[in-house]
Amino acid sequence: MDVLGALDGPSGLQQPGEQEASGEAENAPDLPLAEANKTALDFLDSITTEDLQDILFTDSLVAISTIGKELGEFTVTVEPARHNGEDCLLIHANSHGTIDNIPMGTSLRAYISKNLKTLDQNHHEYVELEDVQLDKKTHIIYKDGQYILNKIVARGQEVQRTAETFSEDRLKGFISEGSNLILQRIMARKGVPEDLVFISFDAEAKLWTATYRGLDDRTQRVGEQEVTVKGIERTINSYGSVPDTWQSYFLPDGHLASRVHVGSPVTMHLLRIPEPPPVDDREEKPSFPRKPLNWEEDMQLYSQFLDRKEELKGDHATYMRHHPELKALLADFLQFLLLRKPEDIVSFAADYFSSFSASTKAGSAYATAQEPRFTPRPTSPYKKQGPYSTTSTH
Repeated sequence: MDVLGALDGPSGLQQPGEQEASGEAENAPDLPLAEANKTALDFLDSITTEDLQDILFTDSLVAISTIGKELGEFTVTVEPARHNGEDCLLIHANSHGTIDNIPMGTSLRAYISKNLKTLDQNHHEYVELEDVQLDKKTHIIYKDGQYILNKIVARGQEVQRTAETFSEDRLKGFISEGSNLILQRIMARKGVPEDLVFISFDAEAKLWTATYRGLDDRTQRVGEQEVTVKGIERTINSYGSVPDTWQSYFLPDGHLASRVHVGSPVTMHLLRIPEPPPVDDREEKPSFPRKPLNWEEDMQLYSQFLDRKEELKGDHATYMRHHPELKALLADFLQFLLLRKPEDIVSFAADYFSSFSASTKAGSAYATAQEPRFTPRPTSPYKKQGPYSTTSTH
């Protein structure tokens, strides 16, 4: 089930009259169990968040025939997303074109976790023949610790549906079409370890081994430039059928430069070098560690401190001489405070001094909440009549 589907090779869509592969292979007594090897599992475990951040971009290629004719286009976009509350990657892939005047193509949407586990994938392939349309839809979803595979194959009015369930352990090391697109971008940047064996579904949605190996670097012309590209070969084995093999070449930054399904006359080709991502050219602000200031040991600073201290003392003394009521007011408040001995001094002070405001309403909280426990002295001549100045005794 390659994402390019019918456009660059076998996709599991048979012509009318052909028979879809039966399920006998699943029940064959000598059929080996497809499993991923340790090298592949270790590679998946080695993928970091930084690796995934480096592959968030879009690839756009064109499908070209052996004679250089453009037949269609192919795009792949990888972006961050969330699926059922989990951070993941969202992959959109589309391939559409016309071969021998027959429209065909495929589209894929997949949510892939950070360890390349497929959470949800929809894969649609079609071929529009003159008298009938061939259509295949495959849906894979991970739910409650297991994978559910649903496949619908339609040939005109004839529709065939199948469904299978796989345990999570059975699909350990499983690489779907969506996760394959991410995996190859990472391999293009990090390199391809030897002897990589994963498991994938073949064109008939049967579970088989999928191997990856590195190809020798080669030179490819992209637009007006000659660039060195790194190759990766992916092969999906199949029981009783010829394996499907794809060869892809990537730029050093992971962008796909070309791709071909071995045996197909169609090649996906990059027409121009992608623009580099914008770089934040703002200079990093220098950091200056904070040093302790021993101003008392600095003769100049200490001298300035003494000068400023004397200046403030003189200014404060002048102000108090010009406002003699200040001392009387503070003395009166302190006496009142010591007589009442409130638990909340701040609230008490707020009520006390609010009585001097012209906007204070009669019967303030100060006047009613704090009943005097003594007969206050007569009101001082320097202050207004306030609620605390009552002459009544309690």
